Amino acid sequence: MGRPTEPGLHVPASVPAPTPAPAPELEPFRQSAALSLGVELELQLVNTHDYDLAPYSAEMLRLVEKVSLPGSVVPEMTSSMIEFSTDVCHSASEVLGQLTIIRDALVRCADKLNIACVGGGTHPFQQWHEQRIYDRPRFRQLSELYGYLSKQFTIFGQHVHVGCPDADSALLMLHRMSRYIPHFIALSASSPFVQGQDTQFDSARLNSVFAFPMSGRAPFTLRWSEFARFFAKSTRTGVIKSMKDFYWDIRPKPEYGTIEIRVFDTPLTIERAAALAGLVQSLGAWFLQEQPFVPEEDDYMVYTYNRFQACRFGLEAVYVDPPTGEHLPLREHILLTLDRVAPHARELGAGAAIEMLRDSAERGVNDALWLRETQGRERLLAEMVRQAAERFRGRQATG
Repeated sequence: MGRPTEPGLHVPASVPAPTPAPAPELEPFRQSAALSLGVELELQLVNTHDYDLAPYSAEMLRLVEKVSLPGSVVPEMTSSMIEFSTDVCHSASEVLGQLTIIRDALVRCADKLNIACVGGGTHPFQQWHEQRIYDRPRFRQLSELYGYLSKQFTIFGQHVHVGCPDADSALLMLHRMSRYIPHFIALSASSPFVQGQDTQFDSARLNSVFAFPMSGRAPFTLRWSEFARFFAKSTRTGVIKSMKDFYWDIRPKPEYGTIEIRVFDTPLTIERAAALAGLVQSLGAWFLQEQPFVPEEDDYMVYTYNRFQACRFGLEAVYVDPPTGEHLPLREHILLTLDRVAPHARELGAGAAIEMLRDSAERGVNDALWLRETQGRERLLAEMVRQAAERFRGRQATG
């Protein structure tokens, strides 16, 4: 029997269903040199009269285009940010060499515009509602999706890529590396001030990241075939279109053959940025050469607590050791970790990087402390930013 209709209502005999768009596929995991490195740094652009953020990324990019540099310089979400990255490197010293070349070129370009480049995970007194979304399709799409969170994403991080022998090794390294997320946060923390206030966090930047629905940790799987099934299920929902849509603390980057660690605040100096890359590479060598432990899903029972502790208290945090449940000072666990990886660091030429971080941990000193001490002395956030800009230029550029 035919479907009843209201008088005068025309019902077509058949309406073809729209053809669903094919779900994006996970890229194959490309081959890369094991333990190769790539570093990305997001920088603040500030004016030089009150040291507030300045929307000059387009002008910076036009000037930088005229200079031959390693790596790349690209825009970021809002127009007071810029990101620069190295080419593929094989040592912390090579990372430092490339970062130095790019940093010096950016500083020269900024000087021509009467602005300055600054490290640090947050600008201490910018107002998020004043920021402008950079005119690029992906950034506009993210702004439409996430609303005000997009402008609040005017935060500045360091990302470190480390090469993995194959896809399964990448997942194993990702989950091993997850135990050391608090170490990375505490050693890089440089975002104690937000909207003119001391947040009492060493890394307040990560609180903005955690607001995004696809942040947090990667799903626990040690086989690429299982990860591919997870990705396929995620894309079928339409929520995820590519790996870029995951804001995980560590995520695989199959197009590069790496994992990407994303929890670092941008340090105040490129020397510290290179040292952190050396730590990642040394940990990776320890994992690959000694296979020190097999990660488990239960490791993540204390993951969020450890991450919070590191964000809140930095090097003074408490660390809960995942396999034992033992509570100990994070600084103590950092020093134990540096001892374990030191032989690998020396083989990789990262011995100086590890010693810089060891000195930092022993003294309980990170960039968040430097910022607080500078503000305590000067009692003017703009002056603190000015001095941070000088520090980024390489003046007083100690760890």
